[in-house]
This record gives sequence, structure tokens and C-alpha cells, in this order.
Amino acid sequence: MRLFVPCIASASLIAAGCAVTPARTDPTPTTPAVAPAPPAPPRLDRLSRLDFNLKAQERFLPFFWRDDANGNGALEPAELALLWGPFQAPRAALVDARGEFTQAFRDAYETMVATPDEAALAAPERARSEVLRLELSQGRPTLVETSLASGTDEDRAIVRHVAEAARVVEVIHGKQLGTFAQWEQLSPSDPLSRAVFHRNQGPFCVAPKTEKDEACSALVPRPARLSGLYPAELQGDPKFCDRLAKEKNAKDLMGHFSVVVADGKGFKAVPYSEFYKPEMEQVATSLEAAAAAITSEGEKAFQAYLRAAATAFRTNDWEPANAAWVAMGPTNSKWYLRIAPDEVYYEPCAWKAGFAVSFARINLDSLAWQQKLEPVKGDMEKALAALAGPPYKARDVKFKLPDFIDIVLNAGDARNPHGATIGQSLPNWGKVAEKGGRTVAMTNLYTDVDSQKALEAQMASLFCPSLMAKASTKPGPAVMSVVLHEAAHNLGPSHEYKVKGKEDDEVFGGPLASTMEELKAQTAALYFSEWLVEKKVITPEEAELAHVRDIAWAFGHVSRGMYGADGKPRNYSQLASIQLGTLTKAGVLSFKAAATAANGTDVGCFEVDFSKWKTAVDALARRVLMAKGKGDKKDAEAMVAAFVDAKDDWAKTREVITERWLRAPKATFVYAVTP
Repeated sequence: MRLFVPCIASASLIAAGCAVTPARTDPTPTTPAVAPAPPAPPRLDRLSRLDFNLKAQERFLPFFWRDDANGNGALEPAELALLWGPFQAPRAALVDARGEFTQAFRDAYETMVATPDEAALAAPERARSEVLRLELSQGRPTLVETSLASGTDEDRAIVRHVAEAARVVEVIHGKQLGTFAQWEQLSPSDPLSRAVFHRNQGPFCVAPKTEKDEACSALVPRPARLSGLYPAELQGDPKFCDRLAKEKNAKDLMGHFSVVVADGKGFKAVPYSEFYKPEMEQVATSLEAAAAAITSEGEKAFQAYLRAAATAFRTNDWEPANAAWVAMGPTNSKWYLRIAPDEVYYEPCAWKAGFAVSFARINLDSLAWQQKLEPVKGDMEKALAALAGPPYKARDVKFKLPDFIDIVLNAGDARNPHGATIGQSLPNWGKVAEKGGRTVAMTNLYTDVDSQKALEAQMASLFCPSLMAKASTKPGPAVMSVVLHEAAHNLGPSHEYKVKGKEDDEVFGGPLASTMEELKAQTAALYFSEWLVEKKVITPEEAELAHVRDIAWAFGHVSRGMYGADGKPRNYSQLASIQLGTLTKAGVLSFKAAATAANGTDVGCFEVDFSKWKTAVDALARRVLMAKGKGDKKDAEAMVAAFVDAKDDWAKTREVITERWLRAPKATFVYAVTP
């Protein structure tokens, strides 16, 4: 956008080249006139803060009103954050040197206030615009901001280079999703479609109320859902994953770090480093630049990881980078970075690792939890081994307990349309994974005022008053569950555990294997909260607060539905439904149909009998661990059949949870780095 700044006769602007008309010479002395003060620019108060952020999202503008610091109801320059992403908007174009909004920003504000004129659009296009707005409205832009004001030049250089690598990772992951090339089909004059595409990393709608609406698409006509990881012609068969699993070279085709292509005779696996070579080289170059920017002695471990990760992007050998990554921690770096292909949940066969970036700063509060759990982690492994029973045997576990991190930005597979990963244990495969890997908990997410208010309202709509009295929106109880969940990924039968020579994805199939591993980890978190009370590591009150937040967490995932619009199982939703259904069957969780919820409005609410909690959770943990340890696919499928697919009272109760929970938009995290 071209900026016009009117000239004013002043020394600074004359020096800048503004033309100044000489003053008229008048021989008669006169009293100089005092120029009136220029009028104050109009207040930007026609949109509330929440509405401003929603409108910015709809208009695909990189603006976020972080807070109304002085409570005057008007947006002011110091309250505006600029978002990271595919935007070209330097702050100087929006806020001038005097600290005032430029005309360019005020023009953009006017477009946000105005109602889009769609009278000339055909009826189908007007309907599509309406449903796209509904799609976006189900996500509440939620800011994660990092200030580098007190940082060093080295810090700023690191962030700049890592952010550039993250932009390229977004390209790679877009190609994995099969959506990258579709971006060019979007009209620059259609910001609404561009906003949906960018947020969802593709043209398809993903929010609960719109994901199954065929008209909800950023592209017209709505394209077919085709992964970029497998031949398009193969994907017409809904069971193409089963077909590939039966090929002679199935092990290669199912490999985590390759793309499957047709070779004329059948299919072959092409390594990521070859298939995405130009982009992989760009990422490697940016990581090496970040490493070169480090001169401080205290960041040698981080520097080593940056260099190892750069090499991995060129060679497709991720083990040396994993080793360098695990060697980092709160004692030898203030930074956290994971840039690699890791999780498989996003793709139809659940085999191929998706490229992701999680960049953060270390939060030293993790050391307190590490001190609590380090002495008992061996006993934690023995406890899960006892629940699993033969043939599983307790291992000598050497994993690191979770580090706490404050996210700077997420990209690629880590940048979700709604919500974000709040805990992760990686890598999932390989020798480093077998030794325990590294576990982290993201501690600065959902801590903003808007998220806490939304959670409080959601819980109050579903909890009975007595249960709501035990509910907390503070991060402590949720963080404890995350720590235990992620620790449990390294305990008991995990991804690398084999039954009769087969790993879990071979035993259960990719999607069910993912559900079972997450079910194991979250059920272990429920189990360990009481176990830690018995060990006097935490108090009964702390455990009870965590139980209530775990119920709320499960409600949130149940509200998303059991399957996506593509028919793929939602792993967390299914595990949450299995847990809640089991607790309901055991009499722990009950729905009081005639009682009034804690918000005083909704009729029907949930109560929890904590006296029955431990017995029910112990039984569920035993069942899940035994199914994992024995490779019992039939029992895993039985749990899904009973608590996910059954059309019974529990299914009807889930509808109540869904309706009330979805009244509040889900958090859509956006990221800003302030110099």
C-alpha cells in the first residue's frame, strides 16, 4: 500500500525533501497569528477488543489488540501487536515515528468497521461467505507474544533466523497436506477465503459447526481431500493404506520419513530430503545462520542442536539431531527448539511424520516438578508394568522429566487451527526414543484472561455447583496432568514396544495405535495423581483439583466429535469419550438431569463422586495397559465400540456436552515477537 504523508513546514521534513512555499513578505509589521492546534485524531473505539481481533482475522490482517491497558475502550498504538505469518506489514507502516497510527492503518480500521458489500455476489457465493465467517467465528484469536526488549542482538538474530526456517517448514508441511499449491488459486481480493485457508492450512473447514458443510470451502469448487504423501490415483480407494501395508516393500512404504510415489511397477518410498530438497536446503541454511549468530558460551548446546538439525534436513538422518536435542535442557540453554518431522496424526495412514516447529524459551519452574518426580520415576514404571502384566516387563527408564517451556511460535504441524499441543514427549521412534527422549510442557498457553474466562463459563454450564466449587482456571492443576501425561509416554508399553515382533502401529493399525498410546498416557495421568498422593509427593487437595480439570479437558475434546469430516478418528476425542464413559458406567461421573448448573441457567449438570474415583481409574488403567502390553486389538476395538460408536445414553449425553462447550469459540493461537 502506498503511503502519503502531508508535508508540514518543519526543519525535519524540509531535510527530508518536502517542498515548502516561502512566506509572503509584507512590509507592514503585523502581530503573528497563532496557528490553531491540529485536531486530535479520532478515537478508534467503534470495535470492542474482541470484535477487533475477530474482524482482523476475517480481513486477513496481521493485527491484534492485546489489551485495553488504560480501560478507555479505544485501540491505541501501544496496544497493537503485529502477528507473525505470511504478512508484509512493517510496524513503521502502521505506527509512525511519533507513536501515532498512520493513515494506512486508519484506512484498514475503516474496512474492519464497514460491513462488506456483497450485493453484487451471486447467491451461492454470498452463502459461502456467510458460512466461512461462521467457520472463523468458532476460533477466538488468542495471542502468544514474546518481547525481546531486554534481549541481546544475539537473541534477535536467533529469533529472526528460526522464524525464517519456520516459514519454510510451513511450505513443506503444506506440501505434505497436499494443499500448498492451492494457495495460488485464491484471489488476493478475497481475504475471507485467504483467512480460512491460512488458519486451517488448506481450503477445508474444520470447526465443529461447519466441517461437514460442503459449501464451507476456501476454494470453489471444493477440491478433493488428497494427501501429498501418497499418489493421488491411489487415494480413490478408501482402504489404500491397507493396500500399501500388503506390498512386498511395505516396511519401506510405511516408513516415517518418506513420501510414497508410483514407480511404474508398484510403489516406492522417496526420502523427505530428496522429495523436498529445495525447501530442506533453505531450512538448513537458516538454522546454520542461527547457529553462526551464537557467540555466548552459555548457548553451545543450542548451537550444537541447530547445526545437527541443519544436517538432518539435508541427510534425512534424524538420530544425531535427536541426540543433540535431548542433550539440551534448562541447565544449558534458555532456548527450546524442536524443528523436525514428528507426529503422524494429521495424515490418513498415520505413518508419515509431519514437519513441525515449536520454538520457545525455557521456563525454570519445571525444576520443581523434576525434583518431585525424579526420585520416583522408576517406581512409576514398575507401577504401570504391574498393571500391564506379562509379557510386558518393567524397564530401566532413563527419560528426562518434563521441561517447562514458554512458546514463542508454532509452525507447520504444530500450528493448529484450534488449540495447541500443551505437552509432548519426543522423538517417537529410534534409539534416542528407546532411551527415553525428552518431554516438555507448554506453560504459557491458555493463561490469558480471555481463555480463562471462557473456560470458567464452559465449566459453569456443565458442572453442578458443588463440583464447580472445586474447579480452578489456574494453570497449576492442568500443568500437573500434562507433566504426568507426557512422562507416561515414556513409561509402560509405548510406540517402540513390540509384541511378537510387531510394534503398535502394526498390531493395532496406525489410527487405533495412536488412540491407544494417547489413552494410555492420559489414563496413566489420572492414575498417577492418586498414586502420588499415596507417595506423599502431592496432597489430596492437589489431586482433586487435577481431577476436575481432567474432566473439563475431556469435555473439551468430546465436544469436537469422534471423527473428522474425512472420517478419520479423532484420537483425543475418542480417548476422552472412553474415559468419561467408563467413569459414568462406574458411577463416578453422573448427569443430574433435573439439577441446575453452576451458571444458574442451564438445567442438567454433572457431579463427581470422588470416593469412587481411584477404584474406577485403577480398573481402566489396568484394562488399557493390558491391551497395550498384550497387543489385544479386540479389546481396544471393544472400548471404541462401547464408548465411541455406540448409540446409547452416553452418546446422547455427549450431545449436551457438545452444545454447551461450543458456545465459547475455541482458542486460535496467533504469534507475535516484539523487538
